[in-house]
Amino acid sequence: MGSPNSLSTKMSPKQIQLVICGTGTDVGKTIVSCLFVQGLTAAYWKPIQSGLEDGGDTNQVSKILNLPKERLLPEAYKFNAAVSPHWAAEKEEQEVDANNLKIPTTTKPLIIETAGGLMVPLNRKLLQIEQIKSWGVPVVLVAKSGLGTLNHTLLSIEALNKRKIPIMGLVLNGPLHEDNPRTLKQLGKVPILAELPYFKNLSSKELSKEWLQQNIGANLAALTKNTCN
Repeated sequence: MGSPNSLSTKMSPKQIQLVICGTGTDVGKTIVSCLFVQGLTAAYWKPIQSGLEDGGDTNQVSKILNLPKERLLPEAYKFNAAVSPHWAAEKEEQEVDANNLKIPTTTKPLIIETAGGLMVPLNRKLLQIEQIKSWGVPVVLVAKSGLGTLNHTLLSIEALNKRKIPIMGLVLNGPLHEDNPRTLKQLGKVPILAELPYFKNLSSKELSKEWLQQNIGANLAALTKNTCN
């Protein structure tokens, strides 16, 4: 039997799929992806990687968590330029094709990390949020904790709600804020799954500590059960 923080007591592994998307760039999606990949013993998939200077996000997740290769699913597209996917593709005389973005088969829970924010173009006709809609997978929305997050986060929630994309909850990254979590929960009408501090030395140990202390697994299990009912 799984631990109290395991989703395995609520659902079969094949049913646990989450999209990690941000309110913009550099909000900490990869850190949050690591948190959920480790907490759920999940596989990781970055469908589109723009920017390969540091080996890409799949490489970063692998390093942080020391994951075996079978839990790292290959990207559908990898582009050198650290710009919007549609432009990165064009720089290499390519175009992102939605037919190549079908969710891969895995027997494990799956964490899907998107490239950039919800409204990023994947090509000149397809927005990322439209691709998320086609997947039919709940979203964990990642946002910064401080100044500016109310506008960006509430707009992102509105965009998701307009398209009837289920939102599992928010994860806020950065110094704890006295009011923003309460305001986002109240006005956005979505739960706060976690508030992550700035990690001086990011490691699987630190992420495991936060997962347990904030009771993320048990809370997510309850939310997942309600979403799927």
